[in-house]
Amino acid sequence: MRELPNPTFDLSPISLPRGLLHRPVSTLQPVQNPVASQTKDRSLVVSWAKHQDEVRQVQRLRYQVFAQEMGARLSTPTPGHDIDLFDNYCEHLMVCDEVTGEVVGTYRLLTPAQAKRVGSTYSDQEFDLTRLRNLRERMVELGRSCVHPDYRHGGVIMALWGALADFMVRNQLDTMIGCASIPMLHNGVTSGDVAASIWQQLKQTHLAGIEYQVRARLPLPVQEFDSSLVVEPPALIKGYLRLGAKVLGAPAWDPDFNTADLPMLMRIDDLPPRYRKRFLGR
Repeated sequence: MRELPNPTFDLSPISLPRGLLHRPVSTLQPVQNPVASQTKDRSLVVSWAKHQDEVRQVQRLRYQVFAQEMGARLSTPTPGHDIDLFDNYCEHLMVCDEVTGEVVGTYRLLTPAQAKRVGSTYSDQEFDLTRLRNLRERMVELGRSCVHPDYRHGGVIMALWGALADFMVRNQLDTMIGCASIPMLHNGVTSGDVAASIWQQLKQTHLAGIEYQVRARLPLPVQEFDSSLVVEPPALIKGYLRLGAKVLGAPAWDPDFNTADLPMLMRIDDLPPRYRKRFLGR
């Protein structure tokens, strides 16, 4: 198995005594004891991908969810895998079922140093992020979040978020951005009505200040859709909002994934007290 090329940081340990969690770490160590957590009747293990074969497992899960389940049109060099140019620059977080060894959840993280190496973030392709330029030195991009359909009961995403918070603190980073997707397919019909309605709701309650607002490069024409539907945002977006996230502007249209993508920003300092205690121990 081949080692991953030039990771930005040594892979963070996830399990340490609580008193060590906030101590500044100049040299990070590889994962020694991944977190194991009981969720319903399953034991889940959270770890960082260390080898290319582990990344391939993550990419197969992504293909299953995005292409086979959601109908995304993926241009990929390896059949059955979701692969793009950012993967080689990202740190890949994965949750595995300890019994089966199967990867059941994942996120990828693009750190500031790696964003410089690749030349942009994925979000830069969808949005003009000029107003975020002063945040970039401490800003991580989150992306390609997905969970196997048999494990969508909350435990997997909470395990991922706990590891993400730990990573941010250890590497002295404080801001996360990403594109949160709203499927265009609703009740068997492709339409922007749901996305337009969710945007109409969230811009009233969760829109970031003007100094952080961004512009979509390929905007979803929300004015052409019915924005009066009473619908809830997807579970992942609702989770982000509970963590104190803000929406940075109107959605972009991603024709390949057939989604409307909302630009979102989360900051460690904005975590509500209950999540601060759960994820950071303080």
